Amino acid sequence: MHRFYVDQNAPAVSSEVALTPEDARHALKVLRMRPGEEAMIISGGLRFAAELSRIEGNAVFFRVKEPLPSTEPGLRITLFQGLPKGDKMEWIIQKAVELGIAEIVPVRMARSVVRLDAADAEKKRERWQRIAREAGKQSGRCLIPQVALPCLLPDLPARAESLDACAVPWEEAEAGGPRSFFEAHPHLRSLGILIGPEGGIEPAEIRAIAPRFQPITLGSRILRTETAGLACAAAFLGLYGEME
Repeated sequence: MHRFYVDQNAPAVSSEVALTPEDARHALKVLRMRPGEEAMIISGGLRFAAELSRIEGNAVFFRVKEPLPSTEPGLRITLFQGLPKGDKMEWIIQKAVELGIAEIVPVRMARSVVRLDAADAEKKRERWQRIAREAGKQSGRCLIPQVALPCLLPDLPARAESLDACAVPWEEAEAGGPRSFFEAHPHLRSLGILIGPEGGIEPAEIRAIAPRFQPITLGSRILRTETAGLACAAAFLGLYGEME
């Protein structure tokens, strides 16, 4: 079923909603949709079954039929991702959105090779946000995760203050993986995960974000930066019952 995001508050059943100009063009020119065809409308963080009710010029309208179950996990995960090289961040964002992560915050760390000035950072963020939107549409997310501007590691404790708990997978962590963390925090509603860039996280950085971020292990194998966050998030989503 085709999916479209509508930029407005959640509509009432039997009401009519208009697609954005971009989505309207896609529906008419690419999908060649006609009145009577069904689609999914996502608006205000909710999903609805809908039917194309009318076309007026380049404008496309859908009639809302009934609400559908939410696809959002109950555990809200914020991924603090150490800035990686090349286009790895784009891949990480796409897959993180598919998994159900709620927010992605790029972090400049000691071993980050990438250095962005303010103008470059904003251009990157705009592109990353477009990738998040497309991944959300593809995966049927009810809410499009926000991609923040890159921040510095010393800012993390303050940025993570509102989260229930935070974990940092670290190759030098002596013991305790996702299951141990879950057993110590069985009723979380929000969780932060910090992942280092290529080369990992320096011990001084671990000390700088303690005790807000608890070091954990992801096992005896060393995971790449583009793998570690996704593996960790998937493990926590499974432990907290979000893969059922």
